[in-house]
Amino acid sequence: MKQSPFSALPLPQELLNTLSDLGYLTMTPIQAQSLPAILEGRDVIGQGKTGSGKTAAFGLGLLARLEVKRFCVQSLVLCPTRELADQVANEIRKLGRGIHNIKVLTLCGGQPLGPQIGSLEHGAHIIVGTPGRVEEHLRKGTLNLDKLNMLVLDEADRMLEMGFQASVDAIIDMAPSTRQTLLFSATYPEQIQAIANKVMKDPLRVTAGQRHDDASIEEHFYCITGDSQRLQATRLLLLQAEPESALVFANTKREVQSLCDNLRHHGFSVAALHGDLEQKERDLTLVQFANKSVVVLVATDVAARGLDIESVDAVINYHLARDADVHLHRVGRTGRAGGKGQAHTLFSDNERYRLGLLEDHIDREISAEPLPSERSLNRQPPVPTMATMQIDGGKKDKLRPGDIVGALTGEHGIDGNQVGKIMLTPNRAYVAVKREAAKRALKKLNEGKLKGRSFRARLIA
Repeated sequence: MKQSPFSALPLPQELLNTLSDLGYLTMTPIQAQSLPAILEGRDVIGQGKTGSGKTAAFGLGLLARLEVKRFCVQSLVLCPTRELADQVANEIRKLGRGIHNIKVLTLCGGQPLGPQIGSLEHGAHIIVGTPGRVEEHLRKGTLNLDKLNMLVLDEADRMLEMGFQASVDAIIDMAPSTRQTLLFSATYPEQIQAIANKVMKDPLRVTAGQRHDDASIEEHFYCITGDSQRLQATRLLLLQAEPESALVFANTKREVQSLCDNLRHHGFSVAALHGDLEQKERDLTLVQFANKSVVVLVATDVAARGLDIESVDAVINYHLARDADVHLHRVGRTGRAGGKGQAHTLFSDNERYRLGLLEDHIDREISAEPLPSERSLNRQPPVPTMATMQIDGGKKDKLRPGDIVGALTGEHGIDGNQVGKIMLTPNRAYVAVKREAAKRALKKLNEGKLKGRSFRARLIA
């Protein structure tokens, strides 16, 4: 399929220059289908999996409409989680870096209200936030949407799954009816159709990137009997694959925690991600998994949507997903960016009906394969390749990734190629290092200085 260049769009020159600088030359399918209509001012419903380029699609749309000299809230992007809101805000800032004096503000729960109110008093052009916190600011009168011209509902299906329907409705009621509305969703259940009918005007619906690339993902299915075989099958598959990182999907919070506990009992490096976790626990779990200092992440679909996690080596569906689109979304977590991946799905006889719906959806017959030999159980579970250290200082202390790399690789330090991902938050920094270099790296940080100051560092995984 011929790729369309961004230069073919009626975008402001500052945006085209930035896209060129970033190496974004041609549009992804969802961008090519949705951006012309977005730039014309039409309401758009976009259905696409994570990684399809939808953030840049609506980000370019709202930046193209922005009037910097009008210092008021002109665009609002609603996201289901703080992690996704942070990702979206950063992407918009990156795309808009050629526009002077643009202000993008995030409003999310789990953060103190006071600093957010202070930031709102100074004004903002674009708000990115979670429904509960945005509604709270509207109720308190600290946020005004009178001049809003674009509303974006990102990961709309997940917002409904997380129980944000009432907050979303309240926000829409307080937004001008003359606005443009964009709705993006990985799946398209009936509730999404109902919202679209209620809040959108003659929307264009586009669908792109729903199917994964069969050449990059090996997909396997196994018929099992009973929960004990389901547990053993998961262990067998992990032991055979020996992944550096694997994502296991279960359908309920209880199943996630039970499976995580079972795998940990058998010596696996594993963490759980579900809706009962406190935000602090969730953040720490995601850092450890993204850093590859935890091998296996067991998660519900709701918890795993919108995560900023690079491609994983293997995906295991502990149960068949309840919806065919959700299955494709799960499987699409592996084999990204030109890499190879494996997807393994366990199902029982009473899930045959769902299996048939999936066959219809992907237009091919599914055949069950035998599970790996139980000889695999004699292997040791895969060990994390990296370790994660937490430094008790962050952006507020003016720390930068370069400062941390310099401290680690200075005299008698570790090699630069032993340093992995570095993540900075306002008050903390997290750095991944090769596991064999962890003790030396920790000693270097605790005995050395960053920005001329001493900071405490400790190993967290």
